[in-house]
Amino acid sequence: MNRLIALITIIVSVSSAGMLSAQELERFVRYSQNGGEIFWGMVHDDEVYQLAGAPYNTMEHTGVKFLREDVKLEAPVEPARIFMTGLNFYSHISGDPAETPALFIVPANSLVGPEDPIIRPAGSENLHYEAEMAIVIGKRAENVTVEEASDYIFGVTAGNDVSERDWQAGDFQIVRAKGSRGFNAVGPELVKGVDYKNVEITGRLNGEIVQGENSSDLIFGMEKMVSYISTYFTLEPGDMIWSGTMGSTSAMVPGDVYEVEIEDVGILRNEVVQGR
Repeated sequence: MNRLIALITIIVSVSSAGMLSAQELERFVRYSQNGGEIFWGMVHDDEVYQLAGAPYNTMEHTGVKFLREDVKLEAPVEPARIFMTGLNFYSHISGDPAETPALFIVPANSLVGPEDPIIRPAGSENLHYEAEMAIVIGKRAENVTVEEASDYIFGVTAGNDVSERDWQAGDFQIVRAKGSRGFNAVGPELVKGVDYKNVEITGRLNGEIVQGENSSDLIFGMEKMVSYISTYFTLEPGDMIWSGTMGSTSAMVPGDVYEVEIEDVGILRNEVVQGR
């Protein structure tokens, strides 16, 4: 009997260990050295293990690794399309929510990484922060149902949807206000296994908390966004969908530092600099 109990204990221990391992988060970055070629890597503790390509395409390790402190972290995404969502938290709207998401697109090359500055363009006088969660698509998606959508979401990262409010109010469309060069910061990591339905999103201006809410409060959740967008557009691996921001925002000036922290993802930290 004692031997049987011991055997059962071993089996349960092994099974539990396997379950814990399956639940571990997987962390990915894009990195460079001395301004050279950019590579994908998988993070283990303080080391970055180079991958043969984007993690949603391959998990093949090349055998090359670096200490994290010895590389420059780039934006941990490589999208062809960036879909953003406006007015998607009740705390960021007045009145009743719209029946469909407020969707817009920004250029992919508006992205900057966790070690890059946010650039305030010449002529900008009302540049605001917007703390957001962003998801990355893992496989091609067309006409996906809400129930199927989780299978198409690869991972989560933090984003700052920098917005020039005067331009947003005055331009015919919001592409300049939302998608200018050096606006949209993301990082520091792309994390697989995050519960994107229930994570805290926090924004800090110069160390002071100025935004904060849980992703469970989204009007249109990320699975609904995947379904809605894929009804009209083809989503490809690497494409991004941003959540929209919460609460109220205010202006940043050169020298300010804005942080976006997402539970289980990390802290995105960027300084604002004056552009030409």
